[in-house]
Amino acid sequence: FCLFFPGCRLLAVELTSSNTKPVVQEFQSVELSCIIKSTVTPDPRIEWKKIRDGETSYVFFDNKMQGDFATRAEILSRTSLVIKNTTRMDTATYRCEVAAPSDTKTIDEINIQLTVQVKPMTPRCSVPKAVPVGKTASLHCHENEGFPKSTYSWYRNSEPLSPDTKPNAKFQNSSYTLNPTTGTLVFHAVHKGDTGRYSCIATNDAGFAKCEEQEMEVYDINIGGIIGGVLVVLAVLVLITLGICCAYRRGYFANSKENGESYKTPAKPDGVNYIRTDDEGDFRHKSSFVI
Repeated sequence: FCLFFPGCRLLAVELTSSNTKPVVQEFQSVELSCIIKSTVTPDPRIEWKKIRDGETSYVFFDNKMQGDFATRAEILSRTSLVIKNTTRMDTATYRCEVAAPSDTKTIDEINIQLTVQVKPMTPRCSVPKAVPVGKTASLHCHENEGFPKSTYSWYRNSEPLSPDTKPNAKFQNSSYTLNPTTGTLVFHAVHKGDTGRYSCIATNDAGFAKCEEQEMEVYDINIGGIIGGVLVVLAVLVLITLGICCAYRRGYFANSKENGESYKTPAKPDGVNYIRTDDEGDFRHKSSFVI
C-alpha cells in the first residue's frame, strides 16, 4: 500500500543494537544491547532467549528472569539485558524478541553473540631433570581452562626463548623447535649451554599464568667410566668361574657315588623267604610263621 503513497509510513517494530558481539572477562558484568528503533505499540512484549550448543532456553519471559539469571541479571531501558558476574557458561547467542501487536509488522528480533573470556590456569610443565649431551630433550607446557585457547612461551633463566633461533645470537648454538600453539619445546641435540632453569607462560586475551621454574642439567657421557665398569664386571665373572672350577677339582661338588657311598640292598625281614621259580623268572616270597 505504501509503495503507491510516498508520504505513507510503514508501521513496523524495528530493533537495533549498539554492539552485537560483546566480549567480557569472566566474573565481570556485561550489557547486551537491544534497542527498539521504531514502534507504535505503547507496551510491546519483550523476551530474551539463550542459544548454546543447539539448545534454546528462556532468560527473560513473562516479565520475569528465568533460571539462574533471576539472581544475576536485569532488564535495562525496557529492552536491554544486563548479566552480572558472568561465567564461562554464559558464552552463547542471545536473542532479543519484541512483539508489537499495534504495528503492521508485529514481531522483530536481533541476535547478540556474547563471548566470556577466561584467564588461563597455571600450566602443567614437564622438564627432564638430566639429559646427556647430544640427545633429544622434550619439554611440555599445557593448560585447558583458558578461553580463548592459550598460546605458550618458554623461558630459560628468565630470558624468553625465541621461536626462531637465527636472529638471536644467544641461541644460535641451540638446536630446538618451539611450538607456541601446543606448548612443546624440543631440543634435537642438547649441548652444555642448554643447562638452566626453564619455565612456561600461558597467555590469552584475558590474561596469563606461569608455571614454576624447573632445572634441566645437560651432562657429558663418561665413556671411560662405562668401559671401566664393564671391565670390572668381566673380571668378577672370571673370578667366579675360576672359583667354581677349583671347587669341582677339589671335590666340593662330588656326588655320593664318588664319596664311596653305594646303594645297599635292604635287609630281608624275619620270616620271609625269597624263592626264585623257573616259570616266573622272578622272585616271590613265602612266609613262614613261628608260633
